[in-house]
Amino acid sequence: MLQEFYVAGTSKLGVEPLLAKSILDSFENMEVVRIDPRLIGEAIDTSILSRISFWDSLVLVAAESAKCEVLYTEDLNPGQIIRGVRIENPLLSDPNRSP
Repeated sequence: MLQEFYVAGTSKLGVEPLLAKSILDSFENMEVVRIDPRLIGEAIDTSILSRISFWDSLVLVAAESAKCEVLYTEDLNPGQIIRGVRIENPLLSDPNRSP
């Protein structure tokens, strides 16, 4: 999902491409979650139960598996908690306000 960070950062947040690339380089020190059949199955279940897209569900279960407490995304409802992960929209000043 690093590609998603780069695209969102440069297109939506206006981050200069070389700065975004530099930030991506710093991510090498972070945990990488391997997507395997178990996570895909959990993403399908989460998609059905939470009525969110499969792709959003996959990001969410990957965040959960890495023990993330917060998932920053503009694609889900801020303030919502799914599978123990709190959703926040980084583009809103108040994460409890709907876009």
